[in-house]
Amino acid sequence: MPHRSLRHGVAHAPAPGPSRWWGAMKFKDYYETLGVARDASEEEIKKAYRRLARQFHPDISKEAGAEERFKAISEAYGTLSDPEKRQAYDELGRHHAGEDFRPPPGWDTRFWQGQPHGDVDLADLFEQMGFRASQRQGRPDFPMRGQDIEAVAELSLEEVVHGTTVTLERPVPQRRPDGSLERHSQTVRIRVPKGVTDGERLRIPARGGPGSGGGPPGDVYLDIRLRPHRLFQAVGHDLYLPLPLAPWEAVLGAEIAVPTLDGRVRVTVQAGAQAGQKLRLAGKGLPRRQEGAGDLYGVLQIVTPRQINERERELYLELASASSFDPRQSFFAGATHD
Repeated sequence: MPHRSLRHGVAHAPAPGPSRWWGAMKFKDYYETLGVARDASEEEIKKAYRRLARQFHPDISKEAGAEERFKAISEAYGTLSDPEKRQAYDELGRHHAGEDFRPPPGWDTRFWQGQPHGDVDLADLFEQMGFRASQRQGRPDFPMRGQDIEAVAELSLEEVVHGTTVTLERPVPQRRPDGSLERHSQTVRIRVPKGVTDGERLRIPARGGPGSGGGPPGDVYLDIRLRPHRLFQAVGHDLYLPLPLAPWEAVLGAEIAVPTLDGRVRVTVQAGAQAGQKLRLAGKGLPRRQEGAGDLYGVLQIVTPRQINERERELYLELASASSFDPRQSFFAGATHD
């Protein structure tokens, strides 16, 4: 029974006469290109191709040489995914990638019906045996999801309170008539809701790069970073504010004005306030996504004047003379001396 050739997918009896002369070819290890064993199943080959194709697709990958790598992956898959071409490839034997080789005797009568060849590229050989043009041009034969876009949104606290819109540039690849790719950018406006927090990661579905082959668009991932504020420090939805007090305000108590993101409010400091104490202003922090808001904490600091006039000096001297207060009394409580 004669063996079939693969020309146009039609069975032919081998042509009579001697085997054709083949010049040297460079071997390409298609199994190594896909990262599979030589006895890999069709499903394993398909899975490897899909994984690598997504990784190195020139519409997605930013790696140097991605398009050439993608073409090599597609070339390997185009041969190994076809049982007859895979059989023909396997019968070429095992060689190192890049090694010069010639098909074994009789190989042409089993698999080839073309014209006599001199030096030929292995890819061209299998292309003439039916390698699909869509793969030769480096295009996948399955829908591919668009590229995800990663971006950092630096927001002010005021933008967190009210929500804001950020502008991104997303890549939009277009294919030239010769099959090569050129990249364009497209402006995308993304609405950031109020109530986000520092370090939060937002996913905005279907606003990333466009898909190919009928695939869906990718997503946008926004990493939220809060810009430093001259007064407040954000911790989650709470705000912290260093709240300076004069010594007499701390001792006697006082009603003072405190800034918030909504404007000033007046609060009462109880007499005998201590440095490091916190005054809690409920609901005056950052808004939460659904409802409510965090709190604002004023952290008390006792601030002494750097310069005083003569009258103030006299009063401080009088206070020092009249007061029995010793701030270091605890240092020596219970101590004994020889």
